[in-house]
Amino acid sequence: MIMRRLAPWWGILGLVLTLGLAMPVGAATLPDLVPLVKKLQPVVVNISSTQTNRHLSRQEKSLPRQSQPQGDAPLDELLRRFFEQGPDQQQPSGSLGSGVIIDEAGFILTNHHVVADADEILVRLSDEREFTATVVGRDAKSDLALIRIKTDGKLPVATLGDSDQAEVGSWVVAIGNPFGLEASVTVGIISARGRSIGSGPYDNFLQTDAAINPGNSGGPLFNLQGEVIGINTAIFSRSGGNMGIGFAIPVNMAKSIVTQLRASGKVTRGWLGVRIQTVTKELAEALGIGAQRGALVASVEPKSPAEAAGVKAGDVIVRFDGHDVGRMKELPAIVAETPVNKKVTMEVVRNGSSKSVEVVIATMNDEDEEESAPEQGGGVTRERNLLGVVVQPLSAEWRERLELSAEVNGLVVASVENGSPAEHAGVRPGDLIQELNRKPLKSVADFRAAVGKLEPGQTLLLLMQRGGDPLFMAVQIPAKGESAAPPARKP
Repeated sequence: MIMRRLAPWWGILGLVLTLGLAMPVGAATLPDLVPLVKKLQPVVVNISSTQTNRHLSRQEKSLPRQSQPQGDAPLDELLRRFFEQGPDQQQPSGSLGSGVIIDEAGFILTNHHVVADADEILVRLSDEREFTATVVGRDAKSDLALIRIKTDGKLPVATLGDSDQAEVGSWVVAIGNPFGLEASVTVGIISARGRSIGSGPYDNFLQTDAAINPGNSGGPLFNLQGEVIGINTAIFSRSGGNMGIGFAIPVNMAKSIVTQLRASGKVTRGWLGVRIQTVTKELAEALGIGAQRGALVASVEPKSPAEAAGVKAGDVIVRFDGHDVGRMKELPAIVAETPVNKKVTMEVVRNGSSKSVEVVIATMNDEDEEESAPEQGGGVTRERNLLGVVVQPLSAEWRERLELSAEVNGLVVASVENGSPAEHAGVRPGDLIQELNRKPLKSVADFRAAVGKLEPGQTLLLLMQRGGDPLFMAVQIPAKGESAAPPARKP
């Protein structure tokens, strides 16, 4: 009877011993975080601020709206900036966040949205001393801010690490004030690098599964050496709380911004003056550049450095100032960090051939960003064509409806055939087609002539305008006996 009662326990013990023997040496040893946390807690502060008539910043308004499965909240509700109040906060105009001391003279790094439009900023240290802080500088595009408190004596200071060395799978520690619960410590790993969440042109977040909640915003993400490698800034959540997906601004990006904020209170960025888009597999084939790489220039801003250098729509920027441009989203950050008035060499692929151009970088204004991107003839196309679209001339009514200037030419997409190559590529009614295979379209006759030359199996390149923005699109005409591939959909 006794043995029967002990049998399950012997079985469990045997399983534990078996698993222990099967593990690599040292694999079962977890880091002892107690000494590290004791050392790091004093450099993390609690930040509370009050505002009156607070307005959303341009950066917050730009959180992405993407289609979700039916019943799900839109993505801009899931990617939350941490303005939610702690349970003890009673003022509707208050916000709660965290920060990290980066200079013994009282300079503290936090998020822009934690202190934006604040009438008063209160900083509480780990020893419970409280100070009123002043804003040294803020940068909405990166969502970073530098504030300062004045104290008697020196403050403990965090060490800024190298976020480029943070590898996926490495341990991290987050310390902050979630829901007003001060000095809370959570542990996890780096889940991914280089994440883009649609919050701005410089998205390059570290993703972590360390528990991050409202109130952690602006707080540090540490590696096991006790170095700051990120500033926590956003979460993916359906509930408003932690779901294991948090995002931190890499500290290497923050370093250069902090230097400028401390010197002048603002950030000056380089500007090239192009609208760019991703090079898809189909576009790479249509443009004749081989592998998927670079940033496709959808349009060039008038009187911009790019225009002065001779950059043209359809160019693919593959290298900038010694940096390879592997993906479109890498270019804005590289350009932004380039010193103003610096002359740089840029490599572009044009009509399948590489070309070097020299460009002098200008200063980006608030409205400037490297963004991700007369009637002739008559009648409307009604005959069936390989492309699968019906077009009509750009009438005065359409020009007014689409808010197009007089010098813009093209043909309006009246309808798109179900199951056609155009539909599967993403062409929509109301799009303005300006070029087909790099040839301008000014009349329906131009369109008929162009589509009449299309052959099965060909990939063609469209230059369009949608919502006032230029857009290149590659359309794959299926080979004989094949049907058009279904469009890619987000899960």
